[in-house]
Amino acid sequence: MSSQHIVIVGGSSGIGLATARLLLGQGHRVTITGRKAERLDTARNLLTGNLDTLVMDAADPSGLPGAFERTGSFDHLVLALGSGKGAGPFASVSLTDVKSGFEEKVYAHFATAQAALPHLAKDGSLTFISAVTAHAAMPGTAGIGAANAAVAALVPILAAELRPMRVNAVSPGVIDTPWWNFLTGEQKVPVFADFAAKTPVGRVGTPEDIAQAIAFLIDNTFISGQTIICDGGLRLTA
Repeated sequence: MSSQHIVIVGGSSGIGLATARLLLGQGHRVTITGRKAERLDTARNLLTGNLDTLVMDAADPSGLPGAFERTGSFDHLVLALGSGKGAGPFASVSLTDVKSGFEEKVYAHFATAQAALPHLAKDGSLTFISAVTAHAAMPGTAGIGAANAAVAALVPILAAELRPMRVNAVSPGVIDTPWWNFLTGEQKVPVFADFAAKTPVGRVGTPEDIAQAIAFLIDNTFISGQTIICDGGLRLTA
């Protein structure tokens, strides 16, 4: 893949940041977006290469068209947007939290992709980030799993509707990113150890694992309408 312009929404930390680092290392121009300028500045100091940053709030649909006007045209869009809302036992999970999870995950993916279309190359690609909860029968994930499944459901529909643009997704498993910062470092140790023991590859994932899957989908021009489940096999045993 020759040098191209890739926009990563949610690129200031975690999976988005790792993806930016990988793609910059391959010689591409990368624009990362985030809600806070200071976090983008921190990310800029961690990256080298042809990098631009842009303040953008994916949860505010009214500001998205103007934000994409500032990016100009680009070849590929990666939506590294997450939410932790909607987790908990089905019998007691808060419907307010489930609704918030859909707003932060599904609506944000939908609105951001929609606003980007006028600037995204027609023969480029769009990559969503879902999660393994969309595919695995894991008790306590009905709410968050439904939101991630909704994102995954967009993939084949948009691949057919937006062709020749390629539309794909990656569904990460348990990945050691700031998403888990609701736990202290001490609390993470047994949680990650438990997931590692359940996972056939024997470990939790890294942001770099997911970045490699995203870069593969950007690069391979013969894949569309697919979701890569990058979970170390967790869904097989969870």
